[in-house]
Amino acid sequence: MCSGLLFSSVTGYGSVEELNDAVINTQKKEKERKQVFNMCGYAAPAIPVVRIGYVGIGSRGSSAVVRMTNIKEAEIKALCDIREEAVKSNQATLQKAGRPAAREYYGDELIWQKMCESDDIDLIYIATSWKWHTPIAVYAMEHGKHVAVEVPAARNLEECWQLVETSERTQKHCMQLENCCYDFFEMLTLNMVREGVFGELVHAEGAYIHYRENFKKNPTMWRLRENFKSGNLYPTHGLGPVCQALNVNRGDRLMYMSSMSSDDFQMAEQAKELAAKDPFYQEFVGKPFRGNMNTSIIRTFKGKTIMIQHDVTSPRVYDRKHLLSGTKGMAQKYPLPPKIAFGHEWISDEEMKQFEDKYTPELIRHIGKTAKAVGGHGGMDFTMDWRMIDCLRNGLPLDINVYDAALWSSLTPLSCWSVTHNSNSIRFPDFTGGSWKTNQPVDLELKGATTSIIKSSFE
Repeated sequence: MCSGLLFSSVTGYGSVEELNDAVINTQKKEKERKQVFNMCGYAAPAIPVVRIGYVGIGSRGSSAVVRMTNIKEAEIKALCDIREEAVKSNQATLQKAGRPAAREYYGDELIWQKMCESDDIDLIYIATSWKWHTPIAVYAMEHGKHVAVEVPAARNLEECWQLVETSERTQKHCMQLENCCYDFFEMLTLNMVREGVFGELVHAEGAYIHYRENFKKNPTMWRLRENFKSGNLYPTHGLGPVCQALNVNRGDRLMYMSSMSSDDFQMAEQAKELAAKDPFYQEFVGKPFRGNMNTSIIRTFKGKTIMIQHDVTSPRVYDRKHLLSGTKGMAQKYPLPPKIAFGHEWISDEEMKQFEDKYTPELIRHIGKTAKAVGGHGGMDFTMDWRMIDCLRNGLPLDINVYDAALWSSLTPLSCWSVTHNSNSIRFPDFTGGSWKTNQPVDLELKGATTSIIKSSFE
């Protein structure tokens, strides 16, 4: 065990010892806890017009505001950010879209609490830095609001349990905004899995391999500070879609994982080089940065295996993998273009088109063209937003619930534990309290679909 490896306190745990204690505590909680209310498949009362409050609207959040102006039955009631200029900029977005002005909250690190306490908001949409995701989500649910929270929903095991327990007790949705679950090939292959095209799934792979400028200067450098631990720090883009394909939390569950990280071959050296030219970077010299590549291997209760990888430092082509391998065939998204095989050779483009025509789910047939026009990572962001609003409006269960948010987010602290213990395996908590055995798979039927699009805003 690498007991001397320290973490930054801003990333969840101050030391390996704290992480060890957290793992022991979560195992104890899992044994003692009883599910209060099953949020999987829960249909909350319908909300004809969904009133939204946004918090964290400087980057991802501002794009979310733009997308939501295209949904007629979604009202943006409040805008919140610590920076006044971010709020004013998004207010201008509403004005440009012909939407009423929203209430403004800014200037205080905790000003979001006042927004959550408002009685004319149904949904709090959270796109802040990671450390605020769970605190805001919990506070919002405590004050009667549904929650949509950017990834990861939680940074440590304690936060995962807080989300689950609060959602069950308040019966308020907590949806992790995992947009990759709504990308077109992921949804196509999910439907093909349901129809038995690949036989029984045996193995799946997902990843977030994205060459990024990790040291890009900004006032808080919060993203860089999240790298002071070694594990898979951003697992949900790869993990979410394959978990849905494998019916995880809905007939199967993640059992245990082994995780291994390479050494850091670049970040510490980059910090030294930058600090030699700019004292701004001096505080990052000598920090224990994560390794370049993390690989985590998971086994499910039903004997399926999953590989999840993370690397945002090495100069590599963007890759989320999304590989599904079954007893009859396989699908693989990266390297592009997406491919399908039922033996040694990929099927032809013509055959691929036939499968797309036959198995594209109704959600994509209904909203896909519009989503591409609105934008947001090729349309998957808008598909996600529209689907969430349509479910809330029609009193339908959400595709991604609090158990998914907690489980997918828990891979980060659990992978850190495994890395620091020589890749020993570690069990995943069952956040569902055993209800995974009877929970039903994500519903791909397009029920409701009454939510309107304001096409003039993007045509």
